[in-house]
Amino acid sequence: MDPQNDARVVMTLDAGGTNFRFSAICGNRPVTETVSMQSNGDNLDRCLANIVEGFTRIKKQCPVMPVAISFAFPGPADYPGGIIGDLGNLPGFRGGVALGPMLEEIFKIPTFINNDGDLFAYGEAISGFLPYVNRLLEEAGSPRRYRNLLGVTLGTGFGGGIVHDGTLFTGDNSIAGEVWLLRNKLSPQMNAEEGASIRAVRRVYAELAGIPLELAPEPREICDIAAGKSPGNQAAALESFGRLGEVAGDAIANVLTLIDGLTVIGGGISAAWPLFLPALVSELNSPYTDPGGKSFRRLTATAYNLEDQEQLREFIAGGRREITVPGTSRTVVYDPIQRVGVGISRLGTSEAIAIGAYAYALHQLDQQMKGHLI
Repeated sequence: MDPQNDARVVMTLDAGGTNFRFSAICGNRPVTETVSMQSNGDNLDRCLANIVEGFTRIKKQCPVMPVAISFAFPGPADYPGGIIGDLGNLPGFRGGVALGPMLEEIFKIPTFINNDGDLFAYGEAISGFLPYVNRLLEEAGSPRRYRNLLGVTLGTGFGGGIVHDGTLFTGDNSIAGEVWLLRNKLSPQMNAEEGASIRAVRRVYAELAGIPLELAPEPREICDIAAGKSPGNQAAALESFGRLGEVAGDAIANVLTLIDGLTVIGGGISAAWPLFLPALVSELNSPYTDPGGKSFRRLTATAYNLEDQEQLREFIAGGRREITVPGTSRTVVYDPIQRVGVGISRLGTSEAIAIGAYAYALHQLDQQMKGHLI
């Protein structure tokens, strides 16, 4: 798939709790102005009317007839069926709303809806972090290539998505990659999101600084406090991001045990990676202990921080060597170092989601066309 050079146009939507932002994409680039509409999430009729109005305005701007609608929308949902369930931040949606089929009836084109974490991972797998790493490996003459990607977003929540060999893994119930529901290492009675999100950083800072939670600054300011750029409790700021890294690292390690691939991080907190990524990677490389007291790696593969230039060089270099095929004079290239890497979005979270939505629509349309030809 090469969505960057595809001439088809897909209409898309960035669905927030307060505002909906509509646009159209062609070749991984916006081809219309953005149209903003209020979500009116507490009133289903107004919300649906604004969704239709937003796409209607975008359609008029499209240079050619769009072939599909594709966008991220909060769950719970039956994403393949385009049915949205009971939403927390859009309370007007109750009892199941057939949003996808409604849009197909009105605009007469296929409509695809997905989770934002899934589309973030898909966008980074198609045009972002995954091809970036593989390109570095190719340029270095390494035989190693990566096909699996875990995408996680750190922000209001802790979202995730999994891509295997170019295919988005969605699960049987549209709930694959839900990393937010993994156990919280530091508070095992809670889920991971309570230790890896904006509210987690604020809560830990407030506890350690001895201030009420409502007075805790936002993560951006806590980041500045940690860096010594703003007044505040620097030790508490550093620890708040360190704990986020430890909790997120533990959750990511559990997923990597199953999928064995790269991890890319996006979301509003990702800009603070110098403060949490070392702790996250340290957790990935931490040991378990057997009943006899002997320690062993929790991940078979060594994890590398790919934002650290020295670790990136070691990761790319690997252990490339030539070995002889027994009984012949022939040699083959062998890289014995099992390794995974973690890095930050190369596209930006919003752009990755948009590209993921675009690429997913094109992939689904192509698959449908193949089915018709068969």
